Amino acid sequence: MIHRIERQFAGRTLTLETGRMAKLAHGSCLVQFGETVVLSTATARDRPTHLPFFPLTVEYREKSYAAGKIPGGFFKREGRPGEKEILSARQIDRPIRPLFPEGFMNETQIVCSILSADQENDADVLGLMGASVALNMSKIPFDTLVAAVRIGRIRGNWILNPTFQQLEYSDVDIVVAGSREALLMVEGGAVEVPEEEILEGLEVAHEGIKELVEIQEELIEDLRQPTMSFEAQLPEEKLAEMVREMARPRIQEAMAIHEKQQRNQALSTVREDVTDQLKEELPPEEFEKAEGQIGDILRGIEKTAMRELILSEGSRPDGRELDQVRDISCEVGVLPRTHGSALFTRGQTQALAVATLGTSRDEQRIDSIDVREEVTKSFMLHYNFPPFCTGEAKPFRGTSRREVGHGVLAERAIQPLLPAYDDFPYTIRVVSDVLESNGSSSMATVCGTSMALMAAGVPVAASCAGVAMGLITDGERVAILTDILGMEDALGDMDFKIAGTRNGVTSIQMDIKVEGLSREIMQDAMGRANQARMHILDIMDGTIDEPREELSPHAPRITTMQVNPEKLGEIIGPKGKTIRAIQDETGATLEVEDSGLVKIASVTGEGADRAREMIEAIVQEPEVGRIYEGPVKNVTSFGAFVEILPGVEGLCHISELEDGRVEKTEDVLQRGVITRVKLLAIDEKGRLRLSRRAAVAEEGDAVAEVEAASR
Repeated sequence: MIHRIERQFAGRTLTLETGRMAKLAHGSCLVQFGETVVLSTATARDRPTHLPFFPLTVEYREKSYAAGKIPGGFFKREGRPGEKEILSARQIDRPIRPLFPEGFMNETQIVCSILSADQENDADVLGLMGASVALNMSKIPFDTLVAAVRIGRIRGNWILNPTFQQLEYSDVDIVVAGSREALLMVEGGAVEVPEEEILEGLEVAHEGIKELVEIQEELIEDLRQPTMSFEAQLPEEKLAEMVREMARPRIQEAMAIHEKQQRNQALSTVREDVTDQLKEELPPEEFEKAEGQIGDILRGIEKTAMRELILSEGSRPDGRELDQVRDISCEVGVLPRTHGSALFTRGQTQALAVATLGTSRDEQRIDSIDVREEVTKSFMLHYNFPPFCTGEAKPFRGTSRREVGHGVLAERAIQPLLPAYDDFPYTIRVVSDVLESNGSSSMATVCGTSMALMAAGVPVAASCAGVAMGLITDGERVAILTDILGMEDALGDMDFKIAGTRNGVTSIQMDIKVEGLSREIMQDAMGRANQARMHILDIMDGTIDEPREELSPHAPRITTMQVNPEKLGEIIGPKGKTIRAIQDETGATLEVEDSGLVKIASVTGEGADRAREMIEAIVQEPEVGRIYEGPVKNVTSFGAFVEILPGVEGLCHISELEDGRVEKTEDVLQRGVITRVKLLAIDEKGRLRLSRRAAVAEEGDAVAEVEAASR
């Protein structure tokens, strides 16, 4: 039976429907907003997994037919997910993952398929709402309705779910997910917007989320199924008590060790000792069953010990105060051949950021269902997280979803500060290699990227820094942590990353594991993040506080010139002969656009100048009264034909060769000789009348010297 509800939201029609498509999935929902349609499904296995973690996967897949397109490439079908799909899947995964019941270990999969794209409304926020309906109406144990909205702001007015066209004029683009009671996730960017205004936008977003939750409730009121029975995969209490007695005092001692590697070694020793002791005390069959649970019990003890240390004593694992930033060191120009490089180290987190400048040929081409035509991207930031940065040895499996997400988070922070492409016509790629990681590596990437761009001579508007904030709470006591460690992130209640300049926020990402996060806590966290950011910016500015005036000697120099579009054919030449000849002679790379804009890229300034001169010579129009220099192309009895511009010849009549009578043209000029002539006139047929005699009258012996040098 089909169930359908239709309501107005943000000025457009929102439709939720279930019971028509994907009926064999445990839950499914078709969401339509405008003419964008998303099908979200939820399924789960009947038996728990053997894996030591909850195996939830979220897939967000765009169908090219949704926008009336055929995929590019040789295979002509959708392949591995692109960056947009990965980011959208993460935005759905992060808010729902903490809401599953503890101990539920059945493999669960959410699939969001984009079936129609109207190229006005983004489907990503619709996917979470569809997943929420699919989960809550299914037998899967999930009983919290969630939703997401995008907020924008145009001329001070907040807009819910702005269209792609509206976002072009918005200074905020943030996706917010939450339940009726609380926010669960924030992800987006802004153009140097103050924290107070960001907080105001989050409140507007939460009101929209509440409205969407009410619509879902109305739809599934009579559709909920009985929850599937499952045995929570939790450690037995008897075993947990034994492990606590053996390990708690030693774990508390280990948590007081400030150095990460020593602390990890101490915790590893505790695990080995506990395992060995249990092996001796328990019968073999009981130990075999308990062995897989020891790690979970110890992690629970570590979590309790760390949280109690912070809440009771105000002491953090590395000995810092709650609002203290780790020691920072900055270096620029650390690599000799790169266009710009910076090494940013904060505590035991280190990022090497390297900037490379290229031409428009290096732009990334993106074929998206959200736009009608292929678009290009001239700024890219790629984040790499190799295993050695955490002291581990693991196989390289290609770029992970986490690496894609962190790279885009940092890219979003820097993007608003870049110069307009017309003012700085370079393609910019930054690679951040995380060399050490103990928390906040994405924010270290922001700091390193800012300095690397300045070192490369990119005229960015301001320095940009980022910091990750954390939260520990037991419901009554609250501790806000500045510049969190990896352990504080993993065992804490919030990961709140904020990046920006001295003027405001440019990028924000927040994941919350607890409900009931008050406005006061959010405001306090943002205020402390601002203080930390100013501290970090002071240190960065002490290393480099403005872009270098000169580009690296190894970077291409790009100059532009505007020519008459009708002259482009002459610059290119037959089958590209002319433009190739210019590039071969000068070493420069030329790019021409239909508008008449010519871009000249060359590592050497001399090559660029010479290419420009050659192009100017091709496109310039003959000017009456001007003296030109050029070769004699042909000699006749009545005069000489001289090429004054590439492909432009004129006649210097025998009477205009010199003063007095000239018997034969060859007595003065011969074929191939370079001479100087003055353009006297252009007749109605476009023929040019030249005079060597007039040039001699103005320049004297200079004409004869040019001719002598060419003979």
